[in-house]
Amino acid sequence: MSRKGECWDNARVESFFSTLKLELDLHKSQGTRAQTREIVFEWVEVFYNRFRRHSSLGQRSTA
Repeated sequence: MSRKGECWDNARVESFFSTLKLELDLHKSQGTRAQTREIVFEWVEVFYNRFRRHSSLGQRSTA
């Protein structure tokens, strides 16, 4: 853990949310809150975890 005010603790989480917002274009209205939750859940469980290439894995997917 880094000291208070240093960015190292949240770097991975911030990177994930940046990717999520960029790829799903969440800046625009996507319908109801329930519909947006479903879209995000599907993206995380189906695409991000299974098929997306990860730099930490040498640009390979987990599938």
